[in-house]
Amino acid sequence: MKATVLIPAAGTGRRMGTEVSKQYLTLAGKPILAHTLALFEHHPLVEHIYLIVPPSDIDYCRQQIVEVYGFTKVRQLVPGGQQRQDSVWNGLKALMADGLDDPQRPVLIHDGARPLFDNALLSELIEVVSDQGACAVGVPVKDTIKNVEGQQITGSPDRQRLWHAQTPQGFQYRLLVNAFERAMADHFIGTDDASLLERIGYPVQMLEGNYRNIKVTTPEDLLIAAALLDHLKGSQG
Repeated sequence: MKATVLIPAAGTGRRMGTEVSKQYLTLAGKPILAHTLALFEHHPLVEHIYLIVPPSDIDYCRQQIVEVYGFTKVRQLVPGGQQRQDSVWNGLKALMADGLDDPQRPVLIHDGARPLFDNALLSELIEVVSDQGACAVGVPVKDTIKNVEGQQITGSPDRQRLWHAQTPQGFQYRLLVNAFERAMADHFIGTDDASLLERIGYPVQMLEGNYRNIKVTTPEDLLIAAALLDHLKGSQG
């Protein structure tokens, strides 16, 4: 079964220091969000894309992103919620309304501001989700991590066991809906989608990704993303 992708892109420019939401900032001549959508638009195992944006941005995204760049797999633009978790839930309800609620359907969730994911990993991610139920992409941490309380170091976790979680994260539809329903019932807000399954004891596999899969959040991130994209284009001839 082909995958459906939810792309929450309801962020603001607060940490970027701009009035324009970060996902609309220009990267190598195109909005960041257009780069992100292209990762999934051209992959043969992706059937549909649901783009989740602030309600006030729906018309803009449809006209200036989806139509301008010809993203034919974007099936629906979904209004986002107050928090990212609310936005993803709105996306899951949109799948249900469209009849895409097969219990084993692979659902991938990817941050709108991660335009540099290596989509060569998508086939493996979808395969793991189909076989195991849940999988996240990430990379081992490279720095020493410290526990700090009140400006004082209280410990140093074993770096060998620590990974940076990234997106996409993929789940079978019914598992993900169950985890969201449990979280809402318990008033739990997770740091990512995988954490909702972790808390109810469902195993989530980890697929090693790439360090270039950064989330563009600050002005420095935008500079790094531009340099990485330029390098990628150069290496591809």
